[in-house]
Amino acid sequence: MDIELARTFLEIVRCGSFIAAAERLHVTQTAITARVQNLESQLDCKLFVRNRAGARLTADGEAFVVYANQMVQTWETAQRDLPLLKGYRNVLHVGGEVSLCNPLMLDWVRALREEIPSHAIRAEVGDAQQLLRQLEIGVLDAALVYQPTYWPGLQVEELLEEKLIQIRSPANPEPYVYIDWGEGFRRQHDAALPDKAKAALSFNLGPLALQYILDQGGAGYFRTRVVQSYLDSGALERVPKAPEFSYPTYLVYSRERDSDVLQQAFQLLREVVRRDSDWSQRWDPMI
Repeated sequence: MDIELARTFLEIVRCGSFIAAAERLHVTQTAITARVQNLESQLDCKLFVRNRAGARLTADGEAFVVYANQMVQTWETAQRDLPLLKGYRNVLHVGGEVSLCNPLMLDWVRALREEIPSHAIRAEVGDAQQLLRQLEIGVLDAALVYQPTYWPGLQVEELLEEKLIQIRSPANPEPYVYIDWGEGFRRQHDAALPDKAKAALSFNLGPLALQYILDQGGAGYFRTRVVQSYLDSGALERVPKAPEFSYPTYLVYSRERDSDVLQQAFQLLREVVRRDSDWSQRWDPMI
C-alpha cells in the first residue's frame, strides 16, 4: 500500500474533514477523495461517513487508525535508518521513560557506544504507552518502563527494585508537593495518605519537582537513588514514619527480536545499574 494513503487518512482524522486535509497537504479535494477511495478499495471497507460537518470515522475507520499510525511510524523509522551509516552493521533502538533518561538511559547509551561500536544507536524518550506501542510494531528493540503491559511474545524483566520515599527540606518542609508517579502510585498514595491526595502544588516530572524543593523548600515522594546524595549531605531529610511505595523499573523487549547483540546490550545495562552512580538529576542552572 502507498504510504501516502495512510498519511492522507490520518490527516483527515486529525482535521475532521476532507477540505481541511486537502489544505494541510496542499493538494486538491479531488485528490484527497481519490486517495480515500483507493484506500477503501484496497481494504474492502468504508472508512469515513461524510456530512456537512466534515468526515466521521466508521467502526472500520476507527480500527484502521492504529494500523495507519504503525505503518507511518515504521516507514519513517526505515527512512531515518537507511541506508546504514558507513562502518555500521545495524541499528539498536532503545527507549525509556522521561524520568529514567538521566542517568540510566544516558549511561546505557555511553556503554553501548563503547562496547558495541558496530551498531548505531537510536535512543527514544517518551511515556510508557508510546514506548510500548513502538516496541509492539518493531520500531524499538527494547524499552525501560515503570508499568509494563503484558502480551504474548513480550519479555518483561524487573531491572531495578526501588522505593518511593517521602523527603523534605529541613529548613522549609512546606508545602507538600504531589509528584505523579503513575496510576499505581496514585492509587496507593491516596489510600495511605488521603489528606495529601489533593495538593496545591503538583508536578508530573520528578526532576522538576526535586529542583523546586531544593530551591524553594517543601516535601514529596522521590526514588531512593535520586535523593540519596541529598540525604547524605543533609540538604534533604526523610519524613519519619511516612509510608514507602515500591517502584520497580522493567526492561521490556520482544522475544521475536531477541539476538546476541541485544543480550550483550542488556548485560551492559545491568552493569550500569549495579554501579553506585549519582542519580540526583539536579539540573545545571548554567545550561
